[in-house]
Amino acid sequence: MRPPAFWSRPPNAPGLAAHLLAPLGALYAAATARRVARPGYRAAVPVICIGNLNVGGTGKTPTTIALVTRLLARGLRVAVVSRGYGGSLAGPVQVAEGTHTAADVGDEPLLLAAFAPTFIGHDRAAAVRLAEGSGAQMILLDDGHQNPAVVKDLSLIVVDAAAGFGNARCLPAGPLREPVALGLARADLVIVIGDAAAQAQFATLWPLSKPVLPATLVPLQMGMDWHDTRVIAFAGIGNPAKFFATLRAQGATILREVPLDDHQPLSEALMRRLEFDALTLNAQLVTTEKDAVRLPPRFRTQVLTLPVRLTISDWTLLDAALSNLATRVNEKPKPLK
Repeated sequence: MRPPAFWSRPPNAPGLAAHLLAPLGALYAAATARRVARPGYRAAVPVICIGNLNVGGTGKTPTTIALVTRLLARGLRVAVVSRGYGGSLAGPVQVAEGTHTAADVGDEPLLLAAFAPTFIGHDRAAAVRLAEGSGAQMILLDDGHQNPAVVKDLSLIVVDAAAGFGNARCLPAGPLREPVALGLARADLVIVIGDAAAQAQFATLWPLSKPVLPATLVPLQMGMDWHDTRVIAFAGIGNPAKFFATLRAQGATILREVPLDDHQPLSEALMRRLEFDALTLNAQLVTTEKDAVRLPPRFRTQVLTLPVRLTISDWTLLDAALSNLATRVNEKPKPLK
């Protein structure tokens, strides 16, 4: 389901629909405020939350991968905990590549499991305890800013610079899970993802009291020359247009763009239709790294991916926060299983 257009209107001119839905947005915000005030489980190891204020994709998964890489470079044992959205398993369970599918544990946890031990559970506290018991020295809590089940030691908010916080209204009047001021009050740092122009626009529209870390998403160079490659591109992420733009910037010739709903299952029927279109147009199918984990087995060798990685221009503030947390790490943890 694509977000309604009025969600992206300027905060000072949200439109009639947003005004009419404002009472429901106020109720949603109040319910969120009551929920986040509940006490949570205090883990024995530091917990870093990577969250957002908007519904949909803002870049949390690339941010989590970047943090995993940074912490591993410090020699720390890091684990990721996720709810497992879109998966059938309630957990808590450790994601096992080659055993679990995206239908079991969700696409994002299955992708993250390639970088670090990943645990899913509808009960976040139970999943964190499982990660602790497996020997994690530091836990990354994926998308848990509005979930009070676990106490956070460091909270990062990820926002798309171009989208900002939309019309600044809460669901269903706007794209927010909670008001910006209340959400940022519980945050330590804000990671703003976008090019220089989008960053400048965000800074003008959204002057924040919290420290801001500018970042960009950079395509991985995997030896693939995209120039003049004829492709049919499909993506079931929060903002498929960003993927199409990135692919086009690499020089690919996109003959057809197929935006799908976020986390949409890639059924055999859908993939056969795309396969037929690709054969007809003499084009290559290409998708995102996150979508690729949902591909039916037969198509995994037929579809190319364009992975992206988060690049933060200045790690100083975040590195200082990570160093502070590292002082709490147990010097002799149990090995991760």
